[in-house]
Amino acid sequence: MDKVLVTGGAGFIGSNVVDLLIENNYEVVIVDDLSHGKPENINSEAKFHKLDIRDPKLDEIFREETPDFVVHHAAQIDVRKSLVDPELDARINILGSLNLLDCCKNHSIEKIVYASTGGAIYGEPQYLPADEAHPQDPLSPYGASKLAVEKYLHIYKNLHGLDYIALRYANVYGPRQDPLGEAGVVAIFTRKMMGGENVVINGDGEQTRDFVFVGDVTRSNLLSLKKKPCGNIFNIGSGIKTTVNDIYERLRQITNPSAEVTYGKEIEGEVRNIYLECKLAEKELGWRSKTGLDEGLKRTVEWFREYGKSE
Repeated sequence: MDKVLVTGGAGFIGSNVVDLLIENNYEVVIVDDLSHGKPENINSEAKFHKLDIRDPKLDEIFREETPDFVVHHAAQIDVRKSLVDPELDARINILGSLNLLDCCKNHSIEKIVYASTGGAIYGEPQYLPADEAHPQDPLSPYGASKLAVEKYLHIYKNLHGLDYIALRYANVYGPRQDPLGEAGVVAIFTRKMMGGENVVINGDGEQTRDFVFVGDVTRSNLLSLKKKPCGNIFNIGSGIKTTVNDIYERLRQITNPSAEVTYGKEIEGEVRNIYLECKLAEKELGWRSKTGLDEGLKRTVEWFREYGKSE
């Protein structure tokens, strides 16, 4: 049985990945400092280590656990926080990832799957949908840090033979997304509407995003572990552009038809319009988004109704 070490495995996407890996008979080890991840997200069949990925003790965990693969989701994920504190963003996303990559190199890891971003790496798109060859022009320190790690992965493959796949996620939503963070408009809107609060949309709401359901995203991780593709970087999204106003309206109909919205200032450093071309992932990984937006939103709201009341 192959063993996978998952960083950020108590977080939103990471914990969903862990569940799918265990369902597919992988042995899983989680490394998460619980700064954003939650104990209740941790699969009981996984082994858990509470540790920051920047900690030198990470090497001891690799020595003890001897994983075959690594799936790397631990990160600072907030664009706005990266604008306020770019140094913190770099310490976690770049230096933490370098510590992890050194562990992978030192312990002969077969492959690392890296959670990157398709929303922040390309910057304001020169054309849409943005494919993997689109020029990379991040507007935020977060986008820059994610791109930097992709470059380090390329270097570590050339220098040390560490195989990797970087998955450039679109806007991921679904069960377990944190409604109290700054990232994750679906979770934030859902919580406010269910609580009878007004929703605040930054800007005019006509900015477009590519929303992809977390269950589809987890499959891309599983396929990346199993597949030996020609490429190393793949967009993971629905390939469909959706406005924030549309997300609000769809959620309003599901949760609280009497919900109201107010509009605030646009957020500096956020892309105005983005959606992704994902044909390469379909061709080489055999992956495509399967969950339609209405179905995904319905399943997300159902989860919040059952588990998210205490949020």
